[in-house]
This record gives sequence, C-alpha cells and structure tokens, in this order.
Amino acid sequence: MEETLRVCIVEDNPDETEKLRTFLGRYGEKRHYRFNVANYSDSLDFLEEFRGNFDLIFMDIELPHLDGVEVVRRIRKIDKRVIVIFVTNMAQYAVKGYEVDALDFIVKPVQYAGFSLKLDRAVERFRSMQDKEIWISERGNMRRLRTSTIKYVEVAHHNLIYHTTDGDFKTYDQLKSAIGQLADCPFALCNRCYLVNLHFVTAIEELCVVVGGEPLQISRNKRKEFLQSLNEFLGGK
Repeated sequence: MEETLRVCIVEDNPDETEKLRTFLGRYGEKRHYRFNVANYSDSLDFLEEFRGNFDLIFMDIELPHLDGVEVVRRIRKIDKRVIVIFVTNMAQYAVKGYEVDALDFIVKPVQYAGFSLKLDRAVERFRSMQDKEIWISERGNMRRLRTSTIKYVEVAHHNLIYHTTDGDFKTYDQLKSAIGQLADCPFALCNRCYLVNLHFVTAIEELCVVVGGEPLQISRNKRKEFLQSLNEFLGGK
C-alpha cells in the first residue's frame, strides 16, 4: 500500500529543510508512503500562498517576520484540520503550539528516531481524518469497508468489485451507487469501469494509471478529466 500526503516545511534554515526532506524520503521508503513536499523559508510568503492545500505542516517556531505559532493561529482560520508539528530549538516555546492545536513538536537538532515516531502519529491522525465507512451487500450479507482501504472499484458485468488492501469484495450493484457513496472522498473515474482512489495513484504512464501497484487503463475520453482531478487532489483543492 502506498498513500500520498501533501507536506509543507516552513523553515528558514536550508540545512534543516533538507534534513526534514531526507527523513521524509527515508520514512516513505520504509513505510510505503509517498510525500509531495513543498517548502517555504519565509512565513509571510507561506501565509500569502496558503489555501488549505496541505495534509501536514512542519513549522519552525523561530521565523523571520512572524513566529510559527502566530502563523498557525492565522491559518487555523482557513484550515482547522491540517496537521501541524512544530520544530524548535527550545522545547519551552513548543508548549505554545498546543494553543493552536498542534499535534506535536520536535526539538532541534532533529534525529530520525524521534522524527519517525512523531510522523507515525501524524500518519495515524491523517488516516483517521480521511476515513469514512461504507456498507456493501456481499452474498446476502452486509460488509463494512473503510474508504482509506479501497484502492479502486471495478465494474464487472452487473457487479462491482471493491479492490481493497484487505482483499477483493464483490457486490451486485451499479457504479453510480459507488460514486454516490464515495462522492466526498478523493475518487475519480479513469474509464467507465474503474473508480480510482487518488491516494493510491503512484504513476501515470501514457493511457495507464498505476494504482496500488496495478496498471489500469485510462480511456481517451476520460484522460483529461481524470488528470485534472488528480492534479487538484495533489494541489489540495
């Protein structure tokens, strides 16, 4: 399983920024997560461009112009859900972070062992925030599925197959029913037979999308719409 998190690092020290990027890459390789990472060295630039388009922010507290706590206080007016981890030289300053609902803080110099533990918490929070439960009928019984485990939904004759990280589950239903249940989740059609969870997209190869390691065909008439949905998802819209 590989999921994507949109991460922003707000840090005025380029060495610290690079260290966090390296740690994110290391964590992603070990835990099968993919991170789309942006970074800002100036708090005002970050505030000007922030549109609620990140899942996780690593925020330095001691920044030029505005301190990190004040920055987060302002972005909370736009986005109350984004996960924030403060990074600081002095632990006593990090306590202020809880005033703006920070998840945690990391004291510099950042070490990978501590970083990975904090990121475990962030990933757990992210998944719980993304999760929604749906019910499907399977051979006369009802089965509950968490949307975060669904890689894609496939149309097979008059059935739907839910391909999940826990296995495949078949139900007698129409695609429009699945689209309705998953309307507020990041799913998009790549053709008339596949409804794809964008969290599991790892590559686009011509008329093919790789979803959780499986190649699925993108129809020509759906390609533009699908790529737009994917770009908007990755950009946080």
